[in-house]
Amino acid sequence: MDRNDLAEFLRTVRERLQPWDVGLPAGTARRTPGLRREEVARLAHISVEYYARLEQGRGSSPSRRVLSELARALRLSADERVHLFELADVAPESPTGPRSDVPATVLNLLEHMTEIAAFVVNARYDVIAWNTLATALFEDFSAVPPARRNLVHRHFLHPEPAARHYGMSGAEEFGRLAVGRLRAAAGRYPTDPQIRNMVETLYKRSPEFAELWDHHHIDSGSHHHKTMQHPVVGTLQLNCDTLAVPMRDQYLVCFTAERGSPSHNALRLLSVVGTQDMTVTTDNG
Repeated sequence: MDRNDLAEFLRTVRERLQPWDVGLPAGTARRTPGLRREEVARLAHISVEYYARLEQGRGSSPSRRVLSELARALRLSADERVHLFELADVAPESPTGPRSDVPATVLNLLEHMTEIAAFVVNARYDVIAWNTLATALFEDFSAVPPARRNLVHRHFLHPEPAARHYGMSGAEEFGRLAVGRLRAAAGRYPTDPQIRNMVETLYKRSPEFAELWDHHHIDSGSHHHKTMQHPVVGTLQLNCDTLAVPMRDQYLVCFTAERGSPSHNALRLLSVVGTQDMTVTTDNG
């Protein structure tokens, strides 16, 4: 292990981060740029003394767990994470399956997106976090069994074809995109039993999925326009944007409407009524 190179790398990435980059308050004025050593140590769940020794080139060789926590705390990219492990002469551990733990900062962001319907999916397309407006716009995800809280499974095996994409336009486009991304995920996580079982089930039960899977088409896209027929507020014109969550192989999917438009007003109404049943009943008594 090259202790000096590791120390210099840790100092460099620490000094480029600001408190708000990692969900910490700005606090008082700082005499040096970036995060403090004690802040990095706290985020990485290691002692301040040990982290200080690493930055001074005096620390013992960090374990794979410590390196993983440092990579998370310092918001390293995938390439930077590999570099960190190489500097420490430790082989990166290959994950067996997609992560489903959502960063606290992303969960906090979801709570503050009051006029944006948003949810987080992992590489399997499991819905793993959502905000209140997403529940009102799509469905109460908390009421769906976790094993069925998957957008690809819903899309290809929902008993009502019109509802498989939540009444939105672009269902075929989503199916093609989702299968391509699922195939890419299967390549990244070849030993994940959930991906393997889901692909086997969908291949047997959905001819549409089987055809798309056999095409080996890897597609991508981050922005789409959707027209949605909602049972409470009617027709909506929505922008759908997909943002990558760093270090997690997860995506934050956001649905917005042009400010001041009827669709924007409808989303604001949904944020108030939530999942209430707005069906009008008549009293025949």
